[in-house]
Amino acid sequence: MRIFVTGSIAYDYIMVFPGKFQDHILADKVHVLSVSFLVDSLTRRRGGTGANIAYNLALLGGTPTLVGTVGEDFEDYRKHLTARGVDDSGVKVIKDEHTASCFVNTDLADNQIIAFYPGAMSKASTVSPKDLGATADDLVVIAPNDPAAMGRYAAECTVAGVPYLYDPSMQLPRMDKAELEEGRKGAKILAGNDYEFGMMAEKLGVTEAELRKSVPITVMTLGEKGALITVEGTEYEIPPAKPGKVVDPTGAGDAFRGGFVAGMSLGLPWPVVGRMASLTAVYAIEHPGPQEHAYSLDEFIARYRANFGPAEELEALRAAAKA
Repeated sequence: MRIFVTGSIAYDYIMVFPGKFQDHILADKVHVLSVSFLVDSLTRRRGGTGANIAYNLALLGGTPTLVGTVGEDFEDYRKHLTARGVDDSGVKVIKDEHTASCFVNTDLADNQIIAFYPGAMSKASTVSPKDLGATADDLVVIAPNDPAAMGRYAAECTVAGVPYLYDPSMQLPRMDKAELEEGRKGAKILAGNDYEFGMMAEKLGVTEAELRKSVPITVMTLGEKGALITVEGTEYEIPPAKPGKVVDPTGAGDAFRGGFVAGMSLGLPWPVVGRMASLTAVYAIEHPGPQEHAYSLDEFIARYRANFGPAEELEALRAAAKA
């Protein structure tokens, strides 16, 4: 099974303002708001849902094909991903454009002012897994991306019978019922957190329980409570893994999806798949940024045992990496 990962590929620019925004915004002047914040730090991190998922899949020994569009400033990011084992053959450079960029300014009260520039991501619909030969024997991950691209991928996979995981998450607020239904109806797997499942159910006019049974497989993350995987109506409660420390939750959901897809692609039992995903997410939250963590398969398996007990099934990870 080849795994094609679509989704945003972006740089995150993280700034910290050493004060509180509220102290510098006049309530009676917000209609003519003009304010500047001098920040103490600026960090550029590699991110984007598609790239994050592919990165975590590669850590677990996979060779996912990342599909998306980037700007001419992507070369260092490309080297970072390919060094980990990500196949970049589906990444298209858009001339005279910048890679999508998210600018986040956070104050001391954890309030944030965010600006997102889609840049090259707005051309994501110009490349797709179909162009790369995806078949019914493969799996396509459709993660948040340019809306036109997400629509194209879901439609092409449905027509060609290519299994896909559908994860609208951050694009949900702008989706209407028809758009969401088009993406969901052909999906083999529907993914999201519990809040997102509630939003999807409301938009579709069904209950959450009905939604979880409307596709063959659903995976709903529950934060510190773990996750719930539903397969053909059978539910598996997945316990959380224990983090050594909590540094930054950014990218934890993407890491979870990477672990989930890795375990599922090996045909492991669903409880094991879920536990793998929970552990993968923990590595992400222990580091500042969604792609700053790394580990060997031996380290991952040892930590799995420490959290969940015997892990004979995970020998499949080593076997797959050697194949």
